[in-house]
Amino acid sequence: MERPVTLSWQPSLFPPGRGDITRIALDDDSWVDHAPGWLPGADALFDELVGSLPWAGRDRVLFGQRVAEPRLTARWPGDGTRLPTVLEEARRDLSARYGVEFDSVGFNLYRDGGDSVAWHRDKIPAAIERPVVALISLGAPRPFRLRPRGGGASMAFNLGGGDLLVTGGLAQRRWEHAVPKRRGAAPRMSVALRHSAGAGPA
Repeated sequence: MERPVTLSWQPSLFPPGRGDITRIALDDDSWVDHAPGWLPGADALFDELVGSLPWAGRDRVLFGQRVAEPRLTARWPGDGTRLPTVLEEARRDLSARYGVEFDSVGFNLYRDGGDSVAWHRDKIPAAIERPVVALISLGAPRPFRLRPRGGGASMAFNLGGGDLLVTGGLAQRRWEHAVPKRRGAAPRMSVALRHSAGAGPA
């Protein structure tokens, strides 16, 4: 069910801008790129998206039971509807940098510290052997955790306020990610840019 969302949160005191991107090797074939404060105008974009997107809850099947996912989601229609200018510019910049056409944009809203997502891998068609997924985080920082598929030692990125995290190589095949619950956390949004099978990495 779609619903309007109203949130109260404290914007960053330090406006972000295009930051340097650092590559981190997860294994021989998997990597992430990380750039704190990469997106300018992140706070204004957060407010715009919270008020304009058709937010809805989703159900997941867990151990044979259908349960409500503790976060809200929305999608960019892709039907000619324009993205906000700052996000469209980011989409074009990232498409050029990574040699793919990011033609799908999804949004996840963590309203407070009770919202979360458990360990999982994104559902990406097998035809995309080495998917590139770009995540732009808006709002208050929250830990975004990565671990090898099936378990093992994890690493955390504290993402928010316009931070960029890009997964590539076999990261989406061999690694899982999660956003755990965090008591007292303020609202955060992740913007996930993905590409179709016809736009593989250069």
